[in-house]
Amino acid sequence: MRITQIEAIVVHVSPRGDWVFVQVHTDAGLVGLGEASHGSNDRQVVLAVQQFEQRLAGHDARQIRRLWPLLHSPLAGRAVQTAASAIEQALWDLLGQSLGVPIHSLLGGATCDTLRLYANINRHVRDRSPEGFARAASAAVSEGFDAIKLAPFDELRTPSHRRTGPRATWRAGVERVEAVRDAIGPDVELMVDCHGRMEPSEALQVGLALAPLDLAWLEEPVPSAIPCQLGQLAARLPMPIASAESCYALEGFAPFLCDRVADILMPDVKHDGGVAETLAIAQAARMRHLLVAPHNPAGPVSTAATAHVAAVMSNLLIVEYAWGEVPWRAALVEPAERIERGHLRLPQGPGLGHRLRDELVQQHLSGAPRDDDSSKVVVATEPR
Repeated sequence: MRITQIEAIVVHVSPRGDWVFVQVHTDAGLVGLGEASHGSNDRQVVLAVQQFEQRLAGHDARQIRRLWPLLHSPLAGRAVQTAASAIEQALWDLLGQSLGVPIHSLLGGATCDTLRLYANINRHVRDRSPEGFARAASAAVSEGFDAIKLAPFDELRTPSHRRTGPRATWRAGVERVEAVRDAIGPDVELMVDCHGRMEPSEALQVGLALAPLDLAWLEEPVPSAIPCQLGQLAARLPMPIASAESCYALEGFAPFLCDRVADILMPDVKHDGGVAETLAIAQAARMRHLLVAPHNPAGPVSTAATAHVAAVMSNLLIVEYAWGEVPWRAALVEPAERIERGHLRLPQGPGLGHRLRDELVQQHLSGAPRDDDSSKVVVATEPR
């Protein structure tokens, strides 16, 4: 089963982001599917996919580990690593299709039929006021989600923001979290994502201010590139710390595995090398008694790929779901993505278990790949 073509498909979702899908075509007529969204620069991701096509054309798509050295780029940028991760996902899809079994069976078999999700409400929220976040969180809870995540620190985008005192810039973010906790009550888990926008002393102040709100975790309070300072921060805060969403390949997680600098690791199948690397990272984390909560704020294809790996993990905590981004999300794949009362029904079809729904893809094709990171776009606050 030889690779004949690799193509990237960019679907426009909203001002906050696009989804990039990768399809690997073969001479057997089978097409493998992966996702490469939020790779820092969509145009560069598409170019990287085209370059990988030249490198992989003619190779047997079933020989995933043999092809890994042709994909593995530890010194390349995030766009190249994201493209490689998507192609690797698609190769697992092809292998499963060729054998007539789902990816999770190839990995040793699922331990569950459904996966608990937390609703990341950030991409849904246009009204960035405390009330806007609270309304979105309440709506997600009404759909059956019992865990909510928000990224409330919109103002922390420049080095000059005020870090201390009663007028510290981060206090607006704390007010948003307080509003969400008041809206959802004490029995729903609450996570806060800081996007690595703070320096350590500032993050300590924020963590202490959030302590009364009983967080399930505080995510990336400082950049994952400074793990020693992250570890020092984790030792001084009462809530668990989650990190490592941007790390690539098992080697990239070494600082989090050699020293306990975070309580929860967040590998992302779109950026960490793909299916096999995500599982290897989870297994290494198990050795250190660390929990894994896969990072997954993107589309239904990466959610399916994440689900196959997550279903075989013994140290899985919960899986991320980008809630309320667009109403046509579930229908973009066939069979449609199934979310029931805050749980994802594990795909059981061969390979990934989903195909893109071509007519819907055509309706939402992007005119051109973006030059910026579509996952980091700032949307203006709407009037209350």
